[in-house]
Amino acid sequence: MKHIELFAGCGGLCLGLEKAGFRLKFANELSPMASETFAFNLLNESLLEHPLPDSRKTVWLSSNFSTKEMGRRLREDPRTFPVDEKNCELAEDGHNLDNGNLVVGNILSLNNWLKSRPEVTQRLQQENLDLVSGGPPCQSFSLAGLREKNNEKNSLPWAFANFVDMVKPKVTLLENVTGILRPFTENGQKYYAWFEVAKAFAKINYVPLALHINAKFAGVAQNRPRFILISVREDFFKTLELNATEKKIFAPCYAFWNKVQTEQVVSIDDLPVLDLNTEGSPAFDLFATSFLSPLCTTRNSFTTVQEAIGDLAKNGGAPSAYVKKINSIAKGILPHREMNGRAHNAVSERVKRRFRLYQVLTQLTKNESKDIWAVLSGKALATQDDTWRAISSFSFLQENGKTRRFKNKEEFDCFLLNHQTKKQIQRALVPSAPAPAALSIPDDACHYDELRTLTVREMARIQSFPDSFIFKSKATTGGLNRRFEVPIYTQIGNAVPVLLGYALGECIRTLLSRQSHQE
Repeated sequence: MKHIELFAGCGGLCLGLEKAGFRLKFANELSPMASETFAFNLLNESLLEHPLPDSRKTVWLSSNFSTKEMGRRLREDPRTFPVDEKNCELAEDGHNLDNGNLVVGNILSLNNWLKSRPEVTQRLQQENLDLVSGGPPCQSFSLAGLREKNNEKNSLPWAFANFVDMVKPKVTLLENVTGILRPFTENGQKYYAWFEVAKAFAKINYVPLALHINAKFAGVAQNRPRFILISVREDFFKTLELNATEKKIFAPCYAFWNKVQTEQVVSIDDLPVLDLNTEGSPAFDLFATSFLSPLCTTRNSFTTVQEAIGDLAKNGGAPSAYVKKINSIAKGILPHREMNGRAHNAVSERVKRRFRLYQVLTQLTKNESKDIWAVLSGKALATQDDTWRAISSFSFLQENGKTRRFKNKEEFDCFLLNHQTKKQIQRALVPSAPAPAALSIPDDACHYDELRTLTVREMARIQSFPDSFIFKSKATTGGLNRRFEVPIYTQIGNAVPVLLGYALGECIRTLLSRQSHQE
């Protein structure tokens, strides 16, 4: 099965799809920093060690390119990459859009390049590609972000659809944050971005299926809800032999496609989102008895943080079945390499004291935790008596480096006031539960037992990357560089978990196998 990967990032989705039997025709990624990781693992090449264009499978949609300056190119702002016909490394006939190459540059530039070369797009259409997949940047949709309706990144799902319209694969797979399901409100009107994207695919003759899933149901050690849009080219859709459940799932999708094609008015009620985000979801049986079954391999018992990273702690034991499973994904795909990214990040003593507090908060009730956060965030000056009674039996790290209990409520409240923070999403992991959704900043979560942030490898384990997957570039960044740099922690946090990518690949593979070969 042949596929093209857009918004490829460091390669989590691509690795999962390859394990499911898909072979990469080419990938596109904007960030040079993420591209370095993608190339090292999935193309088996180091961009710094193989800088010459004729020796690389990585090509650049870039002006003013100099291979002698590769180190700088891998750190610069990718938004400054226009297509320059004289320096663009794509061959005029597009022959280097084959054999698993990686194209570094803006998807908008790539689309413009293809539009000006109809002979290349025609050749891609004739190959009857099985899949175009990808996860457009989602910060402006994320509930953890600013949710800016007019952010330029919001246009990227439509750029995805424009690319699909040119190459016309059988199936498309678009992944995004769950926040895309929440509407923007403007002048009293609600605007649903996911619905507009679904309409865009219906207009180019694809039948869209909208899903709200959670990676934990696919075995990932993380409570990571995600929006998935699977769209099937209508002529291919008509050849599928679907079972009774699948016909039920696709019935409203096909009716929606028909309304869009005949220019009828549509609303979000015309395209229901099949929801499998929480335990007890009534959609579980629909998933379990259809081509979507790989997305619900577990129902009540989820992979825990301790299973994911417990062996990496100071007194850790043997790797769990989860670790063995994610490492088995690498066999036959990734070269065997020694695990990297195990070094702990140094944190200040003040941060350690706050981390110990976060560890205690995981053992309190929601109301007690909320009460303490009110003081930490500056919204209150003291905790409630009930909270003090619950907290009084725990020991805390003190400024003298010793651990002891607080003598009274006043002393505890003073401690909280002296450790206030503007970071409202910092939490300690709970060893007996899946991790919260991995984010891109290393101190968003602290270890459940040790007073430190997670290492690169621990974050990668939670995202189900094999230990032989090596991350390139610097670990993290800050300040204005956050606008364009994609360091290692950001690469991991933005990635599609490999196990989820594998599950999605299995879903698409099964759907493709439903094609009837009868004339």
